[in-house]
Amino acid sequence: MTLRTLGTTDLRITPIGIGAWAIGGGRWEFGWGAQNDSQSVAAIREGLDHGLNWIDTAAVYGLGHSESMVGAAVRDLKIRPYIFTKCSLVWDNSGNISHNLQADSIRREAEASLKRLGVDAIDLYQIHWPAWKGRPESASPGSIEEAVSALAKLKAEGKIRHIGVSNFSPAQMERAQKMAPIASLQPQYSLLARDVENSVLPYALNQKIGVIVYSPMASGMLTGAMTRERIAAMPKDDWRKDSANFREPRLSRNLRLVETLRAIGDRYNATPGEIAIAWALRNPAVTGAIVGVRSADQVSGIAGAAEIQLSVKDVREIEREQTARAA
Repeated sequence: MTLRTLGTTDLRITPIGIGAWAIGGGRWEFGWGAQNDSQSVAAIREGLDHGLNWIDTAAVYGLGHSESMVGAAVRDLKIRPYIFTKCSLVWDNSGNISHNLQADSIRREAEASLKRLGVDAIDLYQIHWPAWKGRPESASPGSIEEAVSALAKLKAEGKIRHIGVSNFSPAQMERAQKMAPIASLQPQYSLLARDVENSVLPYALNQKIGVIVYSPMASGMLTGAMTRERIAAMPKDDWRKDSANFREPRLSRNLRLVETLRAIGDRYNATPGEIAIAWALRNPAVTGAIVGVRSADQVSGIAGAAEIQLSVKDVREIEREQTARAA
């Protein structure tokens, strides 16, 4: 599989990485419902067997559980994949999540993540959010500047290799870069979430900041396996039940888009999900895409996306459906 350089770092990553959000299970407010731990480990191992060489997780996914599963999956491997994780979201003994950018909090999170992951150094350590739930930055303890300075110290100590940010605006990235070099940005980007196209992605490209996008299949909506019946049967602790993309009036429009992706996929012997991922990867600013898997079987439906080069005709067809969808 062709490798891409993440920004100006020495990280040579596959275009697709293994996303570990869902394997955190349903133990927190953005959980995906119950998850079998053995299946989680098998899914990660299958992704690695397909040649993917990086895993993206976060401390808050499953309130530490996702990182523990990643650690279990990579333990004793002769060749370890790159491991990316995130900080800034912390929780109390009751599972209540809050946002903290203070230096001492960032350090505690890093130490806990290293222990759960079972590694000596985190390859890419990212600030998960600059603020939380639409609140102003001032509502959180600390600041972007304090948090990035803390990450710079952790890097100097060898506990992290590179500093990244997630969900940052260009202005916030500028502030971060005044404190330390930023290797990468992680924004949400898919056919159903294109807000970053006009300013965020061009800024990252201009600044030579690597970009790894999350939810390129819109949290499962664009996989081709999502149906009204499946959505109705989702457990109550699956956050997607309350997502606008999984409810009318968007649901019908989204399912029509999936059928367009399916038709294009037939030309490449690919799934709708692989076409959705390939569409995100075609943006010149995008280095890689994070693709979540919950079972080994799901890997075969996403791994081929890295080799698909969509034609101008394909993209125009998708864009026409998008225009019709927005009407």
